[in-house]
Amino acid sequence: MVALGGAGITLIPDADAATASFAKGPAPSNASIEAVRGPFAIAESTVSRASVSGFGGGDIYAPTDTGAGTFGAVVIAPGFTARKSSMAWLAPRLASQGFVVFNIDTLTTSDQPASRGRQLLAAADFLTQRSSVRTRVDAARVAVIGHSMGGGGALEAAQSRPALQAAIPLTPWNLTKSFSRVSVPTMVIGAEADTIAPVRSHAQPFFQSLPSAPGKAFLELNGASHFAPNTPNTTIAKFSISWLKVFVDDDTRYRQFVCPGPGTGAAVQEYRATCDQFSQ
Repeated sequence: MVALGGAGITLIPDADAATASFAKGPAPSNASIEAVRGPFAIAESTVSRASVSGFGGGDIYAPTDTGAGTFGAVVIAPGFTARKSSMAWLAPRLASQGFVVFNIDTLTTSDQPASRGRQLLAAADFLTQRSSVRTRVDAARVAVIGHSMGGGGALEAAQSRPALQAAIPLTPWNLTKSFSRVSVPTMVIGAEADTIAPVRSHAQPFFQSLPSAPGKAFLELNGASHFAPNTPNTTIAKFSISWLKVFVDDDTRYRQFVCPGPGTGAAVQEYRATCDQFSQ
């Protein structure tokens, strides 16, 4: 495993916070969730395609702190024609905030959303049951993220497995428009200038179809294209971190960033959330 430096020292969660949640790390601030790296030093390991079944292998990023207990897990899938490299910026960024993150390749780059959803779940099962870091992961606290068809796959995975704690579809694409049976807290992130998965025919209908409880949010990136999630994006990172902290870690310290959420501005065209229905 190759050590990757965090942006600061590793901190053990406050004892009082830990009794009420899985909170880890210092109290958050806008600066801390916008930082390129969080407080946890992390290590990276590679899982070869040949050693697994049901998905195409990937890279695992895990906090090196052995004194903070187990961590929630996040699995990330790329979009149509893309590989794990397209989401490689986000995985270590999330891991350094206190998650074990698995950035995967799909079986083929042309796999459709339903297949990508199944692959996200297969990767989650591998991560929590058979991976080298399985003892570091809380198998009951798993989230999925995906871009484009991978985002459509994240919605499919959430619909198939209600036990997931959170889902974040990024500029998602899917021919299926209704996900009314999803009971997983879901943040849909669309892009105003997306011509491949326009928000009016993809991200917005997905969001509108989701039940209000246990929580949903819609964030539209101002002026961004379909490929905004493929390069470092502070807005995507900060709200993904906050959503995961609230629903995977039950860390109410992060609720301030998603409820009521950002106003419109240079980075955000629109934000909506069912804050009164949040389970946290």
